[in-house]
Amino acid sequence: MLSVAVVGSGPSGVYTAQALLRQSLVPDVRVHVLDRLPTPYGLVRYGVAPDHEKIKSLQNGLRAVLEDDRVTFVGNVGVGGPDGVSPARLAELYHAVVYCVGASADRRLAVPGEGLPGSYSATRFVSWYSAHPDAGADPFVLDARSAVVIGVGNVAVDVARILARGADELRATDVPSAALGALEQSRVRDVHIVGRRGPSQARFTTKELRELGALPGARVVVDPAELALDPAYAAPEGRSGVPPAVVRRNLEVLRGWSAAGEPAAGGAGRRIRLRFFLRPVELLERDGRVAGVRFARTAPDAGGGVRDTGAYEDIAARLVLRAVGYRGVELPGLPFDAVRGTVPHAAGRVLRDGVPVPGAYVAGWIKRGPTGVIGSNRSCAKETVASLLADAAELRGRAAADDPLAVLREWGLRPVEWSGWLSIERAEAELGRSLGRGPVKIPDWPGLLGAARDGER
Repeated sequence: MLSVAVVGSGPSGVYTAQALLRQSLVPDVRVHVLDRLPTPYGLVRYGVAPDHEKIKSLQNGLRAVLEDDRVTFVGNVGVGGPDGVSPARLAELYHAVVYCVGASADRRLAVPGEGLPGSYSATRFVSWYSAHPDAGADPFVLDARSAVVIGVGNVAVDVARILARGADELRATDVPSAALGALEQSRVRDVHIVGRRGPSQARFTTKELRELGALPGARVVVDPAELALDPAYAAPEGRSGVPPAVVRRNLEVLRGWSAAGEPAAGGAGRRIRLRFFLRPVELLERDGRVAGVRFARTAPDAGGGVRDTGAYEDIAARLVLRAVGYRGVELPGLPFDAVRGTVPHAAGRVLRDGVPVPGAYVAGWIKRGPTGVIGSNRSCAKETVASLLADAAELRGRAAADDPLAVLREWGLRPVEWSGWLSIERAEAELGRSLGRGPVKIPDWPGLLGAARDGER
């Protein structure tokens, strides 16, 4: 029996478990999928927007893996944190450990005023409306009339869409009651999505972009001058860091919104303003809170980047969300590349000073950085599992516990197994029924753990 722990139950972790199950070189494999949370699925549960039901349905495929008899879900077990298990101790329990811990930190703007009340990471906002138990009751300034979202990727589009979408449209989703109530009272009418470069270098997909134009009661506004400034505007097949087909499709969508012009003054509904060639240099303050963002106007340079023009523009806003990317966090006890925000590796084998760490592997964003889409984790996981299987003979010679869960309990942890997760699902379905809705997520640790323990009694 080859005993493997996979740390993280998001797509990269579950695809790693799936690759271990589907291989034939080592048929007698046992996989424990560990997660700090008592719930599985990682960012599919806590990062995918609630109105993206098709993407959230990926949980069904992940579920099938976690329900396999050779796999055990072990929730409520942190690794590397002050209340969890160190990598060194975890290595005592399994022949191999694959770390699929993602990139949990958000990148910062590093500009004056970033820490003002009213300025948040998009990650924090997503966690709030996704009912992540670490989010708590964040005091988002939804009484603001104007919000600025800095960044032009899919996360930026997601948070802007949630701000611009009516609460009634979200009632059919699993948004927690507190967030739904806050969004229902929201006074936000102008949402600015701002990027420092042009639309041809934006990282949103055409599908996400088009969804903005399909929102009832919202209009998308694009400045024709900013669109025309992009070198790809006149020749979309030109070179860029984005595949040309995506550039052409995105520009076609933006061109249509640009031609529609500015909505009539005083018109009802919300406006989503897509802005380009603006680099944030300072968050402005009034009465101790964010009052707006000062941007430096940029323009394309000869090298494919942008340069400052010397001009500035202020956008008033009492709510600012930064969506400029994610970054891996060091796991105490594992090597870490602070520049890349990843664990050093060779084809998934963890390296310390260039030498493989016996029994330690990585997959997902902590391995390659925050790149690609959910499906990208499949090939990443397969590469890591191939390395692990090549080491199988050596790994079997390592010590491993007969019953790792029993040892974890001896160490004072209280794992939540699959039966506990099923109990949480039932409790969320019942909560939704009591509110006249579909399943509604439980947003706090006591509620989740209480529901899990009910199922284990």
